[in-house]
Amino acid sequence: MDLFRHIGCIQFDPIDIVGRNPDLVLQSRVAGYRPSLLEKLMYNERRLYVGWDKMAAIVQSAHWPSFARHRALMVKQHGKPETPEMKLAPFVLEEIRKRGPLSSRDIEHDATVDWWWGRKKRLVGASLEILSAMGIVLVHHRARSIRYFDLAERILPREILEAPDPHPADEDYQDWHVVRRIGSLGLAPASGAPEYWWAIMGVKGTAARAAVLTRLAERGDVVPVAVDGVPKRLFFVRAVDLPTLEAAGEPSKAPAATASATFIAPLDNLTWDRELLRQVFDFDYCWEIYKPKEKRAYGYYVLPVLYGDRFIARVEPVFDKKRRVLTLSGWWWEKGVRPNAAIRDALRTCVAEFAAYLGADSVRLSDTVVEDKRLRSALDVEG
Repeated sequence: MDLFRHIGCIQFDPIDIVGRNPDLVLQSRVAGYRPSLLEKLMYNERRLYVGWDKMAAIVQSAHWPSFARHRALMVKQHGKPETPEMKLAPFVLEEIRKRGPLSSRDIEHDATVDWWWGRKKRLVGASLEILSAMGIVLVHHRARSIRYFDLAERILPREILEAPDPHPADEDYQDWHVVRRIGSLGLAPASGAPEYWWAIMGVKGTAARAAVLTRLAERGDVVPVAVDGVPKRLFFVRAVDLPTLEAAGEPSKAPAATASATFIAPLDNLTWDRELLRQVFDFDYCWEIYKPKEKRAYGYYVLPVLYGDRFIARVEPVFDKKRRVLTLSGWWWEKGVRPNAAIRDALRTCVAEFAAYLGADSVRLSDTVVEDKRLRSALDVEG
């Protein structure tokens, strides 16, 4: 929960190769993390829920009142009673009210509707998606990839549901959400790709965003930052994060620590700004999951490998859930990396912790990876 309070949200993605994106984000940051910890916070204690912040994201339930504007916008955009989804909504809600948490599969109705990217979707599923965006229903729990929805009023505590919006003025809300997003990014670009600022109402354009950032900087909530070697690009950090940034720039002021290694999620907050990765870390990362196989430079589900403050490699892990075997099916060192004893020790610990997070009983290297003597000796793993 300290991590969620610090970074605001974690982007949700349902694809599960070695855990879903939120699990991968958390295993790289929380010592001893296991997926059951997130499940408990979301579905037992209800301290977190899947909402919308930049994209579909896991957010704190305590922030539900602050997202009242977004839910109202969803009602305005999608709540027209004549649409097929809303015509079906009363039936869907009554089924949930009578029968308890349901998946779309549990509600019998054969109609389909045109959905995102030109795909067909069952009308029941589309109706549940819209009702969820409006905050009328929420995900009660998941069974693997299947979501079960229940009424929001039966999931979140009444004191949260009935709490007023803490930001009644648009400016107050924008200030809160922009500072929150800067915390999610860590180092936020003043300009660039608009997706860094998605779902923050009223700051869609560059001019509107600049006005909010200027206001926050004048008030001292955020600090403008330039990066050596990155010309013509201005960034912002939260003022509360400035001591951490300054300590990182002066190792003598930072506590001594042995550099560690970790596998980074494909949609980790650190990777949201791919241009930043190229400019600051000299790391060119593209999640190739949606590329045809013949057009991939690396692999289907490839994760960056971070050592200390450097990206040193990419890994394609595959987990056999039945046999409980973690396989490193692909490994690509970054140019110029020479794995010394410290890197080898860090990677050995990293892979062991990653296997423990997955609940793997053993680790193996693919036939291709096992030929990499540097990696094999570092991990002390046979093919």
